[in-house]
Amino acid sequence: MLIVAAVLAIFVYGMIAAMLGTILPDLSKKFSLSPKQNGNIAMAQAVGLMIGSFFGGPLMDTQGWKTGLLLGLGLIAIALLGLRSASGYSMIAGLMLVLGVGGGAVVVGANGLPPHIKMEALSTAGVFNVLNLFFGLGGLVTPLVAAKLFQNNSSKLLIFAVSTVAVALGVSVITEMPGASGQVAFDSSQVGALMGNSSLILLALTLFVYVACEVGVWNWLVRHLIAQGLPESKALTILSLGFALGLLLGRVAVSPILTGVSPEHVLAGSAALMAVTTFLMLQSANPGMAQILVFLAGIAMAPVFPTTLAVVSARFTNMAATATGIAVTAGWLGLVVSSPIIGGIAGDDPKGLKKALLLLPAASIVMLVVCLAL
Repeated sequence: MLIVAAVLAIFVYGMIAAMLGTILPDLSKKFSLSPKQNGNIAMAQAVGLMIGSFFGGPLMDTQGWKTGLLLGLGLIAIALLGLRSASGYSMIAGLMLVLGVGGGAVVVGANGLPPHIKMEALSTAGVFNVLNLFFGLGGLVTPLVAAKLFQNNSSKLLIFAVSTVAVALGVSVITEMPGASGQVAFDSSQVGALMGNSSLILLALTLFVYVACEVGVWNWLVRHLIAQGLPESKALTILSLGFALGLLLGRVAVSPILTGVSPEHVLAGSAALMAVTTFLMLQSANPGMAQILVFLAGIAMAPVFPTTLAVVSARFTNMAATATGIAVTAGWLGLVVSSPIIGGIAGDDPKGLKKALLLLPAASIVMLVVCLAL
């Protein structure tokens, strides 16, 4: 049951990560939203993610993993239902903030469960990657269902997502989970001491630049491809069967590798591959080539998030939730910084996204330097 609860929670977050990029074209048409407004909406979600992960960590260290997961899943359900009846830009931004708070809590909670799960022939980092492949599956399902089943109807997609969240919530309610660590209360001095730890700083910086890249693809790739002349349904399919499938298969492939290669070396290799693949995927408007390049970018990115969290969990066992929350919060800060920059560079011209998205390979190079320092 613990495995099922972790899988469903991670799957839900995969859906949430792909949600904004999937429904944004429909919302943009409905409310005449500009790329700059899209960037502000993405920033609202990122701020919510920061709030949820930063405060969710100490909450789970003191109250247990289940408390944080239930709170996070509940907020996600409320936000998704609210988005169905959103009346404009401000309401969408507010609901994305709530969605982010719930998502941040779920990420910390779900990634606190793998160290308590034993899988034969896999290291702890391998378990993190196996379970997080369901993040890729959630990201694959969301745009694929939107394009093929619901014909890009965001209202129907949101009902589908809420139903999935309800199942995850029910399983979490009946599943016994690790209790409070008893090691920490929410004390700003303790959090400050953690934030001054050199290892945690480097791990947080890794997630800072990585999330800017990954969520940049989720939120902006579809609009970029549409601006290059691709139909919306084809662009959504490339996001799903390209990027999301790459994330899914990449985590399957890297799990056995982590039994013989250190997580730190895997992170450095991924950063180098990300710099190359994200640059190349922006150069082609041919649907077939674009899908291949986006798939390779997903493969390159696949190990980074779960492997980084595995390193955090291994190095900070007594305050795992708080340390994880700090590292994940740094990741969302990368999204807060990158989304307004991408939207600002693109301005009101969707074709400007091609230039703006060069931020992704640039961030990957910065990540490589940080991983080498780690």
